[in-house]
Amino acid sequence: MRDDVSRLFDDARGRLAGLPREALGEIREPGRVRAMLGAGPRMTRVGDAWRVGALLIGDTEVLEAGEVLRAQDPGRRGYAAESARRRAELRALALRGGFAAGETVNLGWRAIDLPAVAAGGSDGPLTWDGDRAMIRWAASGALMPLASYLAERIDLLRDPPGGA
Repeated sequence: MRDDVSRLFDDARGRLAGLPREALGEIREPGRVRAMLGAGPRMTRVGDAWRVGALLIGDTEVLEAGEVLRAQDPGRRGYAAESARRRAELRALALRGGFAAGETVNLGWRAIDLPAVAAGGSDGPLTWDGDRAMIRWAASGALMPLASYLAERIDLLRDPPGGA
């Protein structure tokens, strides 16, 4: 029997109910007039979702996770790497955008075309192997059955190991 992708995610949402979600943010460039007045990019909240490993599961959509950060004031620091400076700027941008200090914010996420996957195609980390939906949970990771992946990840969220 072929996996029903929609049912897998509907079941996942049911099991995730009551668990904390993470914010979804987008960086928006200012319009022409605001840019002329010196306004820079701003980060805005566009929703929230449960983080389930490589996926972000919202009420109606499933997203491929991108970058994750915590909103915070970067303070005055020297940076050995340009990437560290960029992350600090993003954390500060999140704080100025109205995210609470310490709040987890997901950026660079991308919607997965579930109907295309359900029809036997691939999108992002989801694909098919015979009659099973599969997920590649990391760029260099092997494929894993989606049903098993969701069950394992949700169990970890519901009952994290000691010290986590």
